[in-house]
This record gives sequence, C-alpha cells and structure tokens, in this order.
Amino acid sequence: MKCEHCTRKECSKKTKTDDPENASVGAPSPAQDSGEKGEFHKLADAKILLSDCLACDSCVTAEEGVQVSQQNARDFFRVLNLNKKCDTSKHKVLAVSVCPQSLPYFAAKLSLSVTDASRRLCGFLKSLGVHYVFDMAVAADFSILESQKEFVRRYHQHSEEEPMLPMLTSACPGWVRYAERVLGHPITPHLCTAKSPQQVMGSLVKDYFARRQNLSPDQIFHVIVAPCYDRKLEALREDVPTALNGSRAADCVLTSGEIIQMMEQSDLSVKDAAMDTLSGDRKEEEVRRHDSTSSDGHLAHVFRHAAKELFNEDVGEVTYRTLRNKDFREVTLEKSGEVLLRFAAAYGFRNLQNVVLKLKKGRLPFHFVEVLACAGGCLSGRGQAQAEDGRADRALLRQMEGIYAAIPVRAPETSAHVQELYQEWLGGADSPRVREALHTAYQGPGQPASSRDIKW
Repeated sequence: MKCEHCTRKECSKKTKTDDPENASVGAPSPAQDSGEKGEFHKLADAKILLSDCLACDSCVTAEEGVQVSQQNARDFFRVLNLNKKCDTSKHKVLAVSVCPQSLPYFAAKLSLSVTDASRRLCGFLKSLGVHYVFDMAVAADFSILESQKEFVRRYHQHSEEEPMLPMLTSACPGWVRYAERVLGHPITPHLCTAKSPQQVMGSLVKDYFARRQNLSPDQIFHVIVAPCYDRKLEALREDVPTALNGSRAADCVLTSGEIIQMMEQSDLSVKDAAMDTLSGDRKEEEVRRHDSTSSDGHLAHVFRHAAKELFNEDVGEVTYRTLRNKDFREVTLEKSGEVLLRFAAAYGFRNLQNVVLKLKKGRLPFHFVEVLACAGGCLSGRGQAQAEDGRADRALLRQMEGIYAAIPVRAPETSAHVQELYQEWLGGADSPRVREALHTAYQGPGQPASSRDIKW
C-alpha cells in the first residue's frame, strides 16, 4: 500500500513495508519477556502502529524507528515495575501529561462528562503507580501566547526584500517533521518558532516542576498522552533536551487509544482523583479548552490578538469562510472595504500541499496559516479516532466533536497561572529565558537547525 501522504519521489528514500498503515514497529509484549514480568504485564499488550498523519517511513531513520518502538506501554510498565523492585534511591518519579484533545475521547469511551473522565483517567493512572497527572492546557496557553507575539513581530518586520509572512503554525509535529525532512527551505523560515504544547510541557515538567520538587530532570519519567502517533516522533526532536541537561522533555508518548486498552484490560480497583497542578496546588479547576472546533485554537487567538495590537480592532466571534473544502477555511479582518488581515486554516495533507505549492510560487495570499496534518484537526488523530478496519471512526468523531464544543472556552491571556509562571519560572514575559524555554529552531534536509532572524 502506497503512503497517501507522499509523492513517489518523496517516498523513495526507503523501501516501504507492504502495509505501512498497519506496520508494527516491533514492540513485543511484556508477557513475552520473562525478564520484565510483573503484576502489570498483562496490561501492556497495546500494539504500536506507525499509522501516523504525515511522518511516513521516508521521514523515519532506522535509529528513530527503534526509539519510537520503545515508546510504548511495555516501556511505561517497565518503569512502574522497577519502582516496585529497586532501591528507593533509584526510583523514577512518574509524571503523565494529557493533551486536551484526548479528554473528549476518554469521555466518549467511558460515557462520562469531560471532567469526570479526567478524574477517572487520573485515578486509573495513579492506581498503576503514577505520581502526578497534569492537564496540558497550560502548555498550549504558552504556545498560543508566544505565537501571538511572534506574529505581531513578523508583521512589523515583513518586507518584500525580507518576507517574514505568512507565518505557519508549528504545533503539529507531523507537519513540522514533513517541513523539515522533505520541504526544507523556503518553507521552514515561515514556521513559527514557538514550541508546540508538548515541547513546552516537557520544559515545564523537567525544568520548572523538577526544581520545585528538588529533583534532577533525569529523575522524572515524563509520559505524554496524545491523540496521534506523530507525538512519539516529536519526542525525538534533537534540540529539545538541550535546556534540560541532556534529559528528554518527553520520555514516552502513549496514544489515547493505548491508554484505553490498558483501562479495558485492567482489573485494578480505581478511585477517581483530581488532576495535579505544576505549582502543587491540588485545587481542581473545571476543564477548559481554547477557541477551536478540534485543536488548540492558535488561529482564533492569534487573529484576535493581531486585530487588537495592529489595528485596535476588537474581534468577538471569529467567522470562517469555507474555501476549497471544509478543512480549508479563511478568516479576514476588513475595514472600509480593505482587507487588513487574512488568515487560513489548512487541515489534511491535500490542503497542506496546496498551501506549500502557492507559498513556493509566491502566490499565497494569507498572513497566517494554521496547518494541521490530520483532516478534521487533532481530534481526528489516528491514535484515538481510528476504527479496527483502519478507517476513521466517523460516529466516534462526531461524538468527540460535540463533547469538545461543549467545553467552556478560556483565552490564554486570562490564565493567572500562566502569568505567575512567566514571572516565577522565566523572570518575566519578555525576559531572555522566554526565547530559550519557549522557542525552537528548524532544520532543512541535511542542514543544521536555523531560523529566520526575527528581532526579539
């Protein structure tokens, strides 16, 4: 089966398996490993499939394939079992961070409200031996806020001689991997340098939280629960460990579907529990989301911020106009018949290809494009929205979309927790530490990491 996401030329780097959509990356069950048996071994049979969104095997080296294969339930339970066996001085503190787009999946599968599903999930993980469970919404707040500021900077610095626009979002790891490994220059300079929510969360857990707990980064085993398999590849990004003394920001990524398999196979007694906060305050907050139908909502939040900062225009509801299809839409800010801002959302590889082609030809009419690899957005990630036959589970997707839409929206600017973290963790919203902790650089094929010189 040919990978639908790549052209023949792009896929020629490797010989594909007969069925890459269902090719296992070779994660044996702990039940088959006599050296790792323990009371959790029967839960660790979740199969790892590289049926991800964009990162087909032309983008995955042999070494990365091995590293991805290690990010599975077996590795997770290995750490849990070692904590039960080894000397306490060698124990790992297990921290799990849950993506906001995973919560509607758990709510649908468990037939619970989003808040109750998050408490059930947290209780289950802690019954296994996990010490802390975090909601990743705070990391998405940081990613959106930094994207907002970067867009305004790029807008002011943009010129025909030095084009800084359009700015392309960088929260989707499948899209970023494709841009770096296949497209390269002139696409990568247009990628927003703000780290993705997963990368930000890794910095928060391995840096801020570790210091508050008097732990070194390598004493924490950090697990991400995410909707798609591309998050496993994102955990391998080379620049992520640099600020963490060589410790990876995410040690293991498990999809929502893998966690549900564990829950379904478990006979442990579970007591619901509230999610933890990075500051240690155990006060439970209502689950919130950002302004988007299926993802972290960079477009809507950046659009409102830019309209206010650049043109002193207050935008309430963001109105989308469908272009080529339902996954390619635009938003404009107009005044006196003049278009001041033109933003677009491009989801799925066909729309992504159209954006890239027009950008290369200098005919892309947008200031900002929110790019996501999965048609339908992050809720559609194959780690949670795929039926047994490999196709999208349409009924489940509709259910998740309804659940997600019902979650109250919170603007990142209104989060007192984020403002406190800017001060306590980074020394202010405009400090040099912000660039180090919340931004990244990109590389093209065979090139060192680099980014456009944005004046900070």
